[in-house]
Order: sequence, then structure tokens, then C-alpha cells
Amino acid sequence: MSVERLHVAIFSDSALPILNGVSVSIDALVRELRNAGHSVVVFTAGHPFYRDPDPNTYRFFAVQTPWTKGYPLAVPPFYFMLHQFRKHRFDIIHTHTPFTLGTVGLRWSQSHEIPIVSTYHTLYDRYAHYIPYFPRRYVRFKIAKHTNFYYNHVDHIITPSEASLKWLRRHSVEKPITVIPTGIASPNSYPRDEVRSHLGIEPDHKVLLYVGRIAIEKNLDCLFHAVSLAMAKDPKIRFWLVGDGPYRRDCMAMARNRGIGDRVRMVGFVTREKVDRYYSAADLFVFSSITETQGLVIQEAMSHGLPAVVIAGGGAEASVVHGINGLVVKNVPAEFAQAILSLMSDPERYSKLALAAKESTSEFGTKRMCERVVEVYRQVIRQKQSTHAEKTSPTGQS
Repeated sequence: MSVERLHVAIFSDSALPILNGVSVSIDALVRELRNAGHSVVVFTAGHPFYRDPDPNTYRFFAVQTPWTKGYPLAVPPFYFMLHQFRKHRFDIIHTHTPFTLGTVGLRWSQSHEIPIVSTYHTLYDRYAHYIPYFPRRYVRFKIAKHTNFYYNHVDHIITPSEASLKWLRRHSVEKPITVIPTGIASPNSYPRDEVRSHLGIEPDHKVLLYVGRIAIEKNLDCLFHAVSLAMAKDPKIRFWLVGDGPYRRDCMAMARNRGIGDRVRMVGFVTREKVDRYYSAADLFVFSSITETQGLVIQEAMSHGLPAVVIAGGGAEASVVHGINGLVVKNVPAEFAQAILSLMSDPERYSKLALAAKESTSEFGTKRMCERVVEVYRQVIRQKQSTHAEKTSPTGQS
């Protein structure tokens, strides 16, 4: 088994070109692991019409379903891919999901006696509404039970925030857990005036920006209500949403019904390379989700010097220190609106928070994240080797 250069197998149900926090995290980790001299192979679900630029990415046969639109689902049989897996001699397996391909990674780690680490990215029970035909309470119960089973069978767990660690402990997950915030890449900076002019933003407009999936679990009803209240007080406020998802039509209706449709722009899906332009053009980042384990987009926004207003709950507030680099509010539209207005009307306070926001992201680099993940890999490998040595020694035999 390699001591210096590690051979890592990564399993995930979603990876690029799917754009979400998990896929961005995996992409950053793979890039940094390879930069550090390690070998990485990714096993993920197939994606229609997508050609991988990476020869070390293997894709399982996958299908689109009505309730996982945009997220192809890998389906069995999986043993065809087992032949490709066995061509490599992996030191460790790292799964990024407890579901289909995470289960495959767990089974292959057991059958091949390879140490396994898993990252718990998402509060999965908060997504129960995407599973049809069953009562939501029942689905949440089954997800919690499976989460308990899965994470108690891996060797070590990585999670991006204390909030997600506490969730696992509350659900009786007893395996070792290390909190490692997801790292963010250095931002691509663009001249603010130039980008705003290109996007058609007037010099005196105050742009509130949301970046992320347009979905009901992101608590966008509260956000639209808050923004409409803020706009009633300040007609210069504009609201831009970058991203797409199943709740887009509802958001369009909310903008119309609240009478703010002419001041809201649903930008839609934007490629990873172009998102930085919107961060550069905005004045304030607003995020209402309470289902995040970390809220990677918050850190991305702050790396551009954008203060953030977020709702307390989950891991989204982990990056925001109230009154220092942003504001943390209750899940109350009027309070959220007041926070927006207080920053937009106080240039001195805004400047202080903007500077602190940029400075606070220096500790969340992708290189440091990778170093800490590798420390976990090596720890797990050593423990596995020690356990194996004890079992095979004469005194360890039963």
C-alpha cells in the first residue's frame, strides 16, 4: 500500500457538469489532490451528451426520472464497472453520498478490504418532498434510518460544519467525524463598473444577489417576501437570482404577485466560469436556506467582498459572524428586510462588513481543505493497517 502517493477512488451520485455544492466540492478536491501528486479516479453517474475531459472519470449507466430531473440516477447492474475498479489498486475510497453510488463504494470497500471515508454534504431528510407516492414523514424517517446505517459502516466521516456534525450525532452516528469546511477557489475578479454596464445595471441600483438552486427547500418564499418589503422602502433595490431548478415558475409568480416583477431578474443557469461576474456586479448577497450544511455560495460571495444576510439555522450561518462580515437573522421576512435596508443605507458599516467578508474567506482555501482531507485519509489507512496486523498476528488469532 502506498505511503506517500495515495490512490483515491471517489464515488458520487453527482459530479460536473451537474452544478451544485457537492459537485463543486468534489471538483476542487480532485484538482488539489492531483496537484499534490496523488492519483484520483472518479466514479459517478452518466450524464446525457456530456463528454468527460478527464480520462480518470468512469460513469455508470444512468437514467433520468421525473423526480430527479437534471440529476441522472445510476441503475444496476453495477458489476460491469467492477472490472474497471479492479484495474486500480486503491489505498482509500471516498464517497460523497450515502445513496446509490455511495452504497456501491461501501460494498466494494468491504469486499476489497479498502478503507473508506465519506463526506456528509447535505441534510438529506430536508429533501423528502422530492420522493413521490409516500408520506413525507415516512420518507424522512426512512432517510434518517438509512443515514444512520450508512455512516455507521464507514471508517471515518468528513462534514463541512458543526451543524451537520450535530445532526449526525443526534441520529446516533457514532463513527469518528472531522469537520472540514469546503474550500473555495480564488475568485476571478472583474472591474465592477464594466461588469455592471455589460449586465445593464444602472450605477445607482443596489443589487441583491442569490446564487443557488431554485428549489422549495431553499426557503425562497421568505426571501421574496423580505425583498418585496425592502423594495417598498427603497425603490433602487434590484433582486437577481442566478441558478435554475423546479421552483423557478413559482418564483416568477411570486415576483408578479408581489408587484416586484420589473425589479427581479431570474438569470437562470450560469456556467461556473461566469458566476464570478455576477458576484462582482452585486452589492449584497442574500441567502434564506436553512437546509445547508455549509452554504458554499456564501463563502464565494464573501470572497468578492460581498457582505451576506443569511437566516439562522443549518450550516449556512457558519461562515457569517453577525455584525462582522454580514448579518444573521431569524426566519422572519420583516427582520430580513430590515437587515437589508440597514446595510444598504449605511455606507460606512457596509464598507467595514465588505472588507471583513473578503478577509474572512482566506482560511477556506481549497489547498488547505485538501491537506486536511489527506490527513484523514492517512489516519484511516494507518488504523486499518493496525487493525489488520492485530487480526493476523499469532496473539490476535481466536
